[in-house]
Amino acid sequence: AGMLHAFGAEVSLLARSGQLLRGFDELIGNTVADQMQAQGIDLHLAFQLAGLAQNEAGITLVAQSGSRLDGFDSVIWAVGRRPNTEDLNLQAAGVALLPGGVVPTDAFQNTNVQGIYALGDITGRTALTPVAVAAGRQLADRLFGGREEARLDYADIPTVLFSHPPAGAIGLAESDAKGRFARVSIYETRFTPMRYALNGSGAVTAMKLVCAGDEERVVGIHLVGDGVDEMLQGFAVAVKMGATKADFDRTVAIHPTSAEELVTLKKPVRLHELEVAA
Repeated sequence: AGMLHAFGAEVSLLARSGQLLRGFDELIGNTVADQMQAQGIDLHLAFQLAGLAQNEAGITLVAQSGSRLDGFDSVIWAVGRRPNTEDLNLQAAGVALLPGGVVPTDAFQNTNVQGIYALGDITGRTALTPVAVAAGRQLADRLFGGREEARLDYADIPTVLFSHPPAGAIGLAESDAKGRFARVSIYETRFTPMRYALNGSGAVTAMKLVCAGDEERVVGIHLVGDGVDEMLQGFAVAVKMGATKADFDRTVAIHPTSAEELVTLKKPVRLHELEVAA
């Protein structure tokens, strides 16, 4: 949607859910939605599509509620992906399949049939090309490189949305962390980057650190704004190494950059604590 809008097309974006990008932290979904609307993209959330009709005036989209959106030249049906396993005849080999064609595996990419392995998007795990490449390398090392325990650690995999503006995340969303840890502290900031400070574009960068426990281990980073797609890779290393908020605080900021905001956050904006029964 962002790319087509940047090319000059009038764009409407429809989502079935009332929350854009509901698989990510709310900071990402809300900020991307706000920025898209500020750029002029027509956003329709909780639009349950019932059908399409075409006439001389263009394409009409009809919702299950009966509401209609008219006058479209083209419709892109971008509703996600599913495993392309239908024509592999895996049942003939006895390979188990989950609904939708997903091939379940254990932590070492083994299917239920000895000697048959699966990796990448068809396993239902993080559907990203570098994840499949990394899993394949680990599997090759285990089968042919003498590393019997080689396997990919699927925890804390960084991911980026190349939206306009880009967004990136690693680790747990705030809502997930609240249900996993007894104490969760949230550090958050929102600002206009220096390059946009004078032109009035309304561009925003938003950042969130999710920290767990009394030691405040950083278990989630969520970013939206120009350049976050590049800066996340380095911070992902810190998360994989178990960095704490104190480690971030001890890191000297690089000024003037947007990334410095992540190492200069002072006070939590929210604190979640689970009550323990006496």
